[in-house]
Amino acid sequence: MKISTKGRYALRLMLDLAQHECKEPVRLRDIAARQEISLKYLEQIISVLQKAGYVKSIRGPQGGYQLMQAPGAYILGDILRLIEGDLAPVACLERGAAPCERQGSCVTLRLWRELNAAICGVLDRYTLQDLMEWSGEGTLDYVI
Repeated sequence: MKISTKGRYALRLMLDLAQHECKEPVRLRDIAARQEISLKYLEQIISVLQKAGYVKSIRGPQGGYQLMQAPGAYILGDILRLIEGDLAPVACLERGAAPCERQGSCVTLRLWRELNAAICGVLDRYTLQDLMEWSGEGTLDYVI
């Protein structure tokens, strides 16, 4: 499993909204400049986030985007699943996948299940609030 640019940029977009939202909507153009991401690419991502109810759009000259909830309510794994789809490392573990005919004899299935649990365990443990706190620690030892 590899997180795409779109998934990484979605987390950066949501984090930027959380950090810069001070009762006023945040303009996508400002996020694009701060994050050094194409405005067109962010427009594609924000559309998905808006349809899912993660962000709301405010129209007008002072318009922009705002989070629908507090940063602590956004689980990073949920954001990535929304953008990336299923995060399972192999197809047989994806939600709704037909049972694999080799399931009874697949020696590696145990490994894939454990890897899937580890991935989900980490991504579902942290929220946007955690990222905000980490960004305030000064030295960053993670990459989004």
